[in-house]
Amino acid sequence: MFYTHALKSLLAVAAAGGLLVGMAHAATEAEIARLGKDLTCVGAERAGNADGSIPEWTGKWLGVPDHVDFKGTGQHPVDPYPEEQPLFVITADNMGDHESRLSDGQKALFAKYPDTFKMPVYPSHRDFRFPDSVCEVTLQNAKHAKLVDEGEGVVATTGGILFPFPKTGLELLWTSSFFTYRPWSEELTSDNIYVLADGSKNRGQVRSANLALHLKPGNEGATEGPSAYYLNQTNLPQRDRGEVNTGLEHFNHKTNPRQSWRYDPGTRRVRQSPEYGFDMQFPGSGGSITVDEVRIFNGSGQRYNWEIVGKQEMYVPYNTYRLHSKAISYDELLTPGHANPEFMRYELHRVWVLEGTLKDDYRHLYGKRRMYIDEDSWLMLMGDNYDARGQLWRTSMVNYFYAYEAETWQAGVGLYHDLFAGSYLAFNLVNEQKSAYTLNSGKIGPGNFGPEAARRLGL
Repeated sequence: MFYTHALKSLLAVAAAGGLLVGMAHAATEAEIARLGKDLTCVGAERAGNADGSIPEWTGKWLGVPDHVDFKGTGQHPVDPYPEEQPLFVITADNMGDHESRLSDGQKALFAKYPDTFKMPVYPSHRDFRFPDSVCEVTLQNAKHAKLVDEGEGVVATTGGILFPFPKTGLELLWTSSFFTYRPWSEELTSDNIYVLADGSKNRGQVRSANLALHLKPGNEGATEGPSAYYLNQTNLPQRDRGEVNTGLEHFNHKTNPRQSWRYDPGTRRVRQSPEYGFDMQFPGSGGSITVDEVRIFNGSGQRYNWEIVGKQEMYVPYNTYRLHSKAISYDELLTPGHANPEFMRYELHRVWVLEGTLKDDYRHLYGKRRMYIDEDSWLMLMGDNYDARGQLWRTSMVNYFYAYEAETWQAGVGLYHDLFAGSYLAFNLVNEQKSAYTLNSGKIGPGNFGPEAARRLGL
């Protein structure tokens, strides 16, 4: 069931044209007064749901809980709930009893794989919190943040949540895709495995680095300069070995669009990649995902009209520590059609539902997109992507876990399903890697990115 309390009136005002992109949609005094009281400091409902299946937010842990043996960054995720068992398992036979809490993508997976797709539902937990600095910045943004340049840019304070009371689809999009509070640096070598309909596997491997200095504690401030840097160097498949894709983002997609460069090992040259993004094929994915589909959505939202559909209780991947365990091999994990349900974890949480409909004068592989955004972390957990005819084509989920060393949530393996082909991509796997995600190490800076960095790696 969708929630309609204050949200319903906000959507009505937006539909009537009362909320125009480019204006500061500051929260009201009454809304701001709720932060840290009946709402968490970032705007989630503190209370549980009516039947208790969603618990009250506790926020009792910041960083490593006392009972967790965590040795430091690079270690594979350590489950703070290791003894828990599923409360129940949703199957194709009983999914009708849970239909109101399932996405279209989940229903489609039950329909396509009725004998094997299952969803083990565990107790829901809301135990981790953000650092106090995130609360302080979020309060400032609630008062002053605004979108500019037709929603292509933002003026706000970095280091917190952007719009804790989103009043338009674009505000929710920016809050959940581009302005989340995540680790400020990330380094890893990961495996990307494309599982075909017959169960055969094509394996890729990428060495990645990401940097967002504005998220480093003490760097809170204005939305100026580059917002993020990225670099991906291909190790596998062998035919693409040595290819490098690198670039940087800004806080305004209109005045400073994404810049990207590619090093081609065949020519040993670095070339700029114009318009890198949108529905271009993501390098190394075999055409199974688009560039703007990584982590459900990224980059400019200019090609779609965005609408807040509502807020809903849904079964979503959550606290997915076990999925990334070194004890689980890829052969065990990656079964035909979908990941092995034995290693998945779903919990019941409240999520925002955001929908984008392709504008008449733009093109994209996807005619409509629907995203599901966790109320506590403001992260996109799942996405459904529809083709130009309105048919559900691809459905995806990103399995997040709380990264103790970064005191925030980290994106783990992404599962991207092609419902037409019966295949899926498991993206950012670390199970068989010696180390997992190295976060906030302080060992990389802007000089590790861009065309000169790509050229150095190619020598």
